Amino acid sequence: MRTRLLAALASAVVIAAVPACAAERPPAESGGWNDTGEVTYWMWDANQLPAYQECADDFEARNPDIDIAIEQVGWDYYWGRLFAAFVANAAPDVFVDHTSKYGDYTSRGLIDPLDDLIARDGPDLSQFVEGTPDLWVGDDGRRYGLPKDFDAIGLFYNATMARDAGITPEQMQNLTWNPQDGGTYEKVLARLSVDVNGVRGDEPGFDPHHVATYGLGIAYPPGGGSGQTQWSFLSGTLGWSHTEKPLWGTHFNYDDPRFQATIAWWRSLVDKGYMPPLELAVGNKPSQLMQAGRIAVVTEGSWNISTFAKLGGVEMATAPTPIGPRGTRATMTNSLADSIAAASPNKGAAWKWVRYLASPECQSVVAQGGVVVPAVSSVVATAEGAIGAQGLDITPFTRQLHEGTAFPYPAAQHAADVDSIMETAMERVMSGSADPSSFTAANQEVNALFTQG
Repeated sequence: MRTRLLAALASAVVIAAVPACAAERPPAESGGWNDTGEVTYWMWDANQLPAYQECADDFEARNPDIDIAIEQVGWDYYWGRLFAAFVANAAPDVFVDHTSKYGDYTSRGLIDPLDDLIARDGPDLSQFVEGTPDLWVGDDGRRYGLPKDFDAIGLFYNATMARDAGITPEQMQNLTWNPQDGGTYEKVLARLSVDVNGVRGDEPGFDPHHVATYGLGIAYPPGGGSGQTQWSFLSGTLGWSHTEKPLWGTHFNYDDPRFQATIAWWRSLVDKGYMPPLELAVGNKPSQLMQAGRIAVVTEGSWNISTFAKLGGVEMATAPTPIGPRGTRATMTNSLADSIAAASPNKGAAWKWVRYLASPECQSVVAQGGVVVPAVSSVVATAEGAIGAQGLDITPFTRQLHEGTAFPYPAAQHAADVDSIMETAMERVMSGSADPSSFTAANQEVNALFTQG
């Protein structure tokens, strides 16, 4: 049967709070186990839509009594729309979920655990890249998703600018960093920064207030509580971690001197003219600034590699994150998964679709699409090849998973509140209106979330 592709034109959605009564409603009472019918499936990444449309077509050919209706909405509107759908009892049967979000759904009973279904039907969790299945075990010990991909952080840089500055690819592959003087990482960023008079950041007379090209780009907002693409790969090299344990921690560490020293160094790049002020980042994506020649380097996730590979008129290259004082690199890694809404009337069909989404059959299609690296180990090489064919090397990103220098996204309850508190605190520091020591008070506010009744 033909899949209905719903082209969703996103509009602003007021984020409504999910009623507390939802947490009291057992999934078995709010949904139904039908093995046939239509399964609605929501996702946010337009770049992956063609691959998942092909997966849906293949799935329907194997299951002619199930229709898959895919709806794609951009990230900026996706989560508000999803919460509104839960409130209206109109949530999709299956949706792409994120580590930072699913704790809010498990605490309210809005998504179903999959443990019994996996025990009955598979798959064998050993088929996935090591560590990715762990991200989808909630703080209640139950599993809420099957990993579908994995990611890492690395450097995208303008190869022409680097070459003109006398910086070699070998230098870019072996950068070092420390929070005292920034190591060779800061030296490269200084060299790549050029003011309106053509003076470089490491030359006498450089004007940090009138910069034509900044060495390093900054994304807005500047990292919130996770700093996934912005600073976590730096603080991680100091042995700092967001919470007292890798996943589902209840005590955050933003008062740690190592974290505050990392952000102090990062903020100093703005003062030195090596990184733009926040106001330049507002409304301008790093890829746009890169294409406009305003920045030379940006730290971003591997999921954006196809975006940077397609930038017209720019010769791009990739490099791994810098080596820190302890002699190793660090990168945050995450894995998306598909969750089943507890209120779905077609859970049997939804479970068949979720299993297929995480299967080697579907993920080989995703791998060939060359956008992300699937979490199914057997197709990782295919994805690396497909991405490399676009002109950018993904191994500076994936090497850290092979070398054991990756750490997981800090899944925690109250994630939205943590991010809200830290986003405000981070913006104040990065705009120069507060000192990094102000994170100590913000940390107290964050930890209070876990001690209140």
